[in-house]
Amino acid sequence: MANEYPEFFLRLPNGGPVARGRQTDVLGTNGSRKFVVGPGQPVRADVVPSFATRAPSSCRLREKLIADEGIRSSQTWPGFLETAEEITFNSSSEAAAVLLGRNSNGWTNWKTENGHPLSDYMPGTWWGPSRTWLVRGSNVTGLDLVQRMWLLEERVTLAASRLRPGVRQGVSKDALRTFVLEDYESTATYSQKQDLVEGLHAFLSRMKPGDTVCTISDGRLYIGEITGEALQQESEDQRSNLSRPVTWQETGFPYEELPEELQQKLSSQHDVVDLTSVQSVIEGLGLTNEELADEAEAIERDPSGELPALTARRDLDLPVPSQELADELHVHDVKWLREVRDLLWDEKQVVLYGPPGTGKTYLAMKLAEALGGGPEKARVKLVQFHPAYAYEDFFEGFRPREHPDTGEVAFRLTPGPLRELADLADREGNRHIPHFLIIDEINRANLAKVFGELYFLLEYRKRSVRLTYSDDDFALPSNLFVIGTMNTADRSIALVDAAMRRRFAFVELSPRTEPTSGLLRRWLAVENKDSEPADLLDALNARIEDADFRIGPSYLMKKSVYRDGGLDRTWRTKILPLLEEHHYGEGIDIERRYGLPALRRTLPSATTGTPADVSAPEPPAAPTTETPA
Repeated sequence: MANEYPEFFLRLPNGGPVARGRQTDVLGTNGSRKFVVGPGQPVRADVVPSFATRAPSSCRLREKLIADEGIRSSQTWPGFLETAEEITFNSSSEAAAVLLGRNSNGWTNWKTENGHPLSDYMPGTWWGPSRTWLVRGSNVTGLDLVQRMWLLEERVTLAASRLRPGVRQGVSKDALRTFVLEDYESTATYSQKQDLVEGLHAFLSRMKPGDTVCTISDGRLYIGEITGEALQQESEDQRSNLSRPVTWQETGFPYEELPEELQQKLSSQHDVVDLTSVQSVIEGLGLTNEELADEAEAIERDPSGELPALTARRDLDLPVPSQELADELHVHDVKWLREVRDLLWDEKQVVLYGPPGTGKTYLAMKLAEALGGGPEKARVKLVQFHPAYAYEDFFEGFRPREHPDTGEVAFRLTPGPLRELADLADREGNRHIPHFLIIDEINRANLAKVFGELYFLLEYRKRSVRLTYSDDDFALPSNLFVIGTMNTADRSIALVDAAMRRRFAFVELSPRTEPTSGLLRRWLAVENKDSEPADLLDALNARIEDADFRIGPSYLMKKSVYRDGGLDRTWRTKILPLLEEHHYGEGIDIERRYGLPALRRTLPSATTGTPADVSAPEPPAAPTTETPA
């Protein structure tokens, strides 16, 4: 009965007066509990900009009450309105919305004199922070219940045709598991029963009044607010045995226009999906940045905080490389760096390929740090592939782990570097910040084995897939970029397959083209060193016929090279062994052909200026998206 509840209070904004109301057990047509506000209670005079969009029925009711003088100017509180009569609202949230002039969760905003929310006094409900849910209703055994029932009757339903009667809100997952195993014994597979338990538990025990609920129908996303408890009832068509009252917004949002991170979550195939991780994105749908800012000011949020929807609205962007970065990396032209940046922006995945020593890994790390906002370790992660590398190492798998309390060692599901970085990039507040995964020697692993079902996500970033081990729905965040490096001299590894070629853009780093061909000479000039090492490297590469085995400049860009005997030592121990391997079995005298004495004889004479017997460098080339042969 109504007198079983204490009196509840609602503070109006701007330090305004306090309104009083009482909860009832009388159910409205959609199952919400009605709420009563007596005469002489204060009402806010204005409304926030989004009120008509976010709570259209409450907005219309407020306008009607004002037109009919059920709400009028207040003589008690100047600048406010007040109720002229007792008003019975369909729910506590509707009452709060009309009085506050904005969408409101009445279950938490109406409080007792001691500050306890209305939700504390409602039976059989689970409480905590507001959450957002997706419930599928457009194809329930072939019917679109969204258009046929949900929007018209202001409810959301879940089919549970074989679930025994008497299952109440707040039931434990363990009890539900027992019910489902018994009630659906021969009519569902084990996997279907597990999914059903998860969906039923979310609908009955995790959802609560004040939560947001979404659904998709006719290519549009519809959004509403749950306004009451779950009910189990008979359903003639067995499609809507479980029901919750919902106040729906009147217009849906075109699916194709939704933000990418929201489309990823909506692509999950479960009947009930927790969308709380993108709750702020949903809150901002249909509102411009200016409207969000106006609403934030109207609601008078803590000025030290930030409106979540505004945070979620921040656009992802990759900084444009500057001339300073080009100078730091000794790149010949900043346009080359900017084109690599554009490839990353368009494709999300890039591979830097070329012979050893061309600076592929160094450039990948420096680019990631510059484009990701600094060398913060959490945003840039490097892994190195090798022939034994597997999906379980890269993404997730069961590994032996010691329990921190008992010391017991057992196999536990453990995330790999990609899962860890993706989870970090997908956190609320991080989605506008670029994150980078660098995969060194990407062609040394069995890529189909390492990536598994993730290959699909590299190409379709707006979709999610069901994971092999955790059974989670997973999508690659749009702010996660992948930079791979590939050594073209490593002929022991099979050629890159067509699936990878389609998913990555390829950028060549070769001694025959810029920025690599002139890199050592530019570095020597900055370091005020003699140009002889660059001349020797050009002469060496002119004698190597196979472009994939030409030597990159990074071997000669170390301080140790320029100590006494350092150049000769580096040449003998670093460069010549590479060429020994290349010409193995051919009977070539490597020292005579590629040694320093032989190369120095080809350089111009210091006295006569005789030209070197070397081939001229090939002209600079822009980054290419062609896959190496």
